[in-house]
Amino acid sequence: MEISIKYHADIDPLEQTDHGDWIDLRAAEDVVMKAGEYKLISLGVSMRLPLGYEALVIPRSSTFKHWGVIQTNHCGLIDNSYCGDDDIWMFPALATRDVVIEKNSRICQFRIQKKMSSVEFHTVDRLGSVN
Repeated sequence: MEISIKYHADIDPLEQTDHGDWIDLRAAEDVVMKAGEYKLISLGVSMRLPLGYEALVIPRSSTFKHWGVIQTNHCGLIDNSYCGDDDIWMFPALATRDVVIEKNSRICQFRIQKKMSSVEFHTVDRLGSVN
């Protein structure tokens, strides 16, 4: 699979490692936050995902331990319509303590997955399964 990517900052290029299915994303700026502060942290990239695919963005397992920030939407979803030159991926962060995140720090990760097929819901009186 090929993905077109535009960098908006001088950060290390994205790469997929052999030992994981998720790809790390980096802070594209130095970030200073006080406890309780919210900030959209630029990840410094825009991408054109393949048609029929979307990206899930979540924190790395070490993000809270290192910086004490949580992702406010807990799991970000970027669909393939967010693909313009200025559609920069962001990480919505809430600081639980005063923190400094240096530019190029790996703060979150993403993976590409196929979009869900169309779903039709049918209302029934009984599902017919065991409780």
